[in-house]
Formats: sequence, C-alpha cells, structure tokens
Amino acid sequence: MKLQMHSIHFDADQKLVNFIQKKADKLETFYDRIVDGEVILKVENDDSRENKIIEIKLNIPGAQLFAKKQSKSFEAGTDDAIESLRRQLKKRKEKMAAQF
Repeated sequence: MKLQMHSIHFDADQKLVNFIQKKADKLETFYDRIVDGEVILKVENDDSRENKIIEIKLNIPGAQLFAKKQSKSFEAGTDDAIESLRRQLKKRKEKMAAQF
C-alpha cells in the first residue's frame, strides 16, 4: 500500500517509517481494496509525556477512514491507530457483505 508520510516539526527516521509501513500493510489482509493512505506525525509542545500524535487516513473506494491517536511513543500510537482502522475496515466489510 502506498503511504505518504509527513512529520511535523521533526524528521522521522527510516526505522519509524518502515515500522508504520509494515503495520499498515497488514491492514490489506482484512480489506484488499485500500487505495492509498496518509500518515501525519506530530510532536506537541506540552508538558505531558503523551505528546506524540499520529493521524492515519486511508482512502478506500467510496469512503475515507481516519484514526488519530496520542501516546508516549509513535510506535504505541501506530499500534492503537492501526487497530482502530482494522475495526473500521472489518465493520465496513461486514456492512458491504450484508448488502449483497
């Protein structure tokens, strides 16, 4: 799956980009018609430890899925966001199957 990565106010290292890509590719096992996606990584300038924000937007035929998570690390946020998107894809797939 083709993902566009954007890191705001910092440069994401290749290891993080590969981690996100690998996790996102697993979504294709649940729904194989994902067109592409966009990932936005941000670091908030606040005093809390959970200052890493990850937003993932997936384009699928006829819709757009979105997940935004805030956590201590981008890896943990990625896991949460991917899990949220997996549930959305599963729900959408079940809804499509019910129509036919």
